[in-house]
Amino acid sequence: MIDETNYQHGTPNKTGVLLINLGTPDAPTKEALRPYLREFLSNPRVIEVPRLIWWPILYGFILPFRPKQSAEKYALIWSSEGSPLKVHTERQTALLADALRHTVSPAPMVEYAMNIGNPSVASVINKMTDAGCDRILVIPLFPQYAASSTAAAMDAVFAALGSIRNMPAIRTVKQYHDHPGYIAALAQNIRNYWDQQGQPDKLIISFHGVPRKNLDKGDPYHCFCHKTGRLLAEALKLNEDQYQVCFQSRFGRAQWLQPYTAETLEQLGKAQTRRVDITCPGFVSDCLETLEEIAIEGKKTFTEAGGKEYHYIPCLNERDDWIAALADIAKSNLQGWLEPAPSQEVLEQSKQRALAMGAKQ
Repeated sequence: MIDETNYQHGTPNKTGVLLINLGTPDAPTKEALRPYLREFLSNPRVIEVPRLIWWPILYGFILPFRPKQSAEKYALIWSSEGSPLKVHTERQTALLADALRHTVSPAPMVEYAMNIGNPSVASVINKMTDAGCDRILVIPLFPQYAASSTAAAMDAVFAALGSIRNMPAIRTVKQYHDHPGYIAALAQNIRNYWDQQGQPDKLIISFHGVPRKNLDKGDPYHCFCHKTGRLLAEALKLNEDQYQVCFQSRFGRAQWLQPYTAETLEQLGKAQTRRVDITCPGFVSDCLETLEEIAIEGKKTFTEAGGKEYHYIPCLNERDDWIAALADIAKSNLQGWLEPAPSQEVLEQSKQRALAMGAKQ
């Protein structure tokens, strides 16, 4: 909770940019995974099941067992610096701040938060408002909008604002699935890899899955993923036989968006495909879903089914062209907010007028 009574009249407006990623546990242990999974799987945007049905499943079957299993997977990809998702997000934040510092004036304050885990959205918004930010641009790090990711992040933002009396102005970026700079960075990332490793027989473009019913209810995520896949394939000059859009991370027994990545890899393996490469454009940072599920489990699925050569192409992470695209997205949404600050004389006059009319300070 911030102390809003220390507001100072006659201070210049300050702009902030807040990046939001999904989140990560604090450690690769079952003790850290339990509260993380509880928070994640309690979100009604993530699990759209009536609470009376879901709570017994969550507390009776998932939380007693899944934390240990998830911790073992996290341990496989945990680095000496910590969670890869958090490490990459921290670096992207610093690089974006530097890019904006060199291209716009006055430079905005740039921070990041995690929708699940730490640092929380509420704590970072409090930090930014306490630092004087009265205008905040929110950029969820999910290129393709989905209610379970982007909307969940926005829910956290507006919930945090509910406890702030002097609320900052808010702008939000809904999606950038077809942003030219984002597509160009994805394509160049793959070209750079192929320049070193050669080209595959098939490129799998894998996105995180969501239940099929989300599409039926009007969630546009499925369409955005396919548009990203199509634009990426066009940039790489691939024909329809050379790539496949798939969906990973299926959870539970319900039907999810198809085709499933794991089943597609198994089918390609059984066909004894010489080489498959896989990329995950829905993730801008490598994380559990890319480093363990795709790079490790995906390879196992493909090769054990009879496939020959399997390559995982890393996410955008800290690529210069991706940071440039992110800066472009930020600048296009900051228009009108980055005017030069008033002179000290004008600010002092404003303060004196406020004090004369009874303001505290």
